[in-house]
Amino acid sequence: MINWHDIDTVLLDMDGTLLDLAFDNFFWQVYVPRQYALQKQLTDSEANTLLKEWIERHQGTLNWYCLDFWSDELGLDIAGLKRRVAERIGYRPGAEQFLQSLRDSGRRVIMVTNAHPDALSLKVERTGIDRYFDALVSSHSYRAAKEEQAFWETLQKQHPFAAPRTLLVDDSLPVLASGQRYGLGHLWSILHPDSSTPARAHTDPFPAIDDFARVLPG
Repeated sequence: MINWHDIDTVLLDMDGTLLDLAFDNFFWQVYVPRQYALQKQLTDSEANTLLKEWIERHQGTLNWYCLDFWSDELGLDIAGLKRRVAERIGYRPGAEQFLQSLRDSGRRVIMVTNAHPDALSLKVERTGIDRYFDALVSSHSYRAAKEEQAFWETLQKQHPFAAPRTLLVDDSLPVLASGQRYGLGHLWSILHPDSSTPARAHTDPFPAIDDFARVLPG
């Protein structure tokens, strides 16, 4: 279980941690390839192959998360397309209760996300998730993805925290590994980030949350 007595600051990812990753996976794996195929007069298979190659080439970089970058690369209004399917955006089970419990506990809670500011703004608009946080931090404002040490260094300057007494919850194992290298004391992953797919097997070195109700503070 999470040792809340040793935690003062909580850093939480958004997509796949608090919000259901089913939205983003549908958007990038189904909806965007479909729109690109229509625009370029390609088959769905051809569009999927091209986009998969492009996306994998930039994985883990800030470009991978940048709506402006992909709008330029694909010739599509990515932010506008996200709004078309925004009704699919939603919380993961138990996430709101977990967030409210954190607020009630008096701990400082900061969102740390690789989501582009436009995507973050849309999700705040749809869910009101911002009310649970002391600060919302998009890695784009730091010009460094969470996979990079520069992100944590800048976060420390902007929102000082004691790394050994800080909890990071994130569905990305590379991000957790990056937080570990920086010295964050408590690192937890998520077993079921996407409700449209089965929960993943727990084979990583970090403890994993399968039910927020089991790890509520207090």
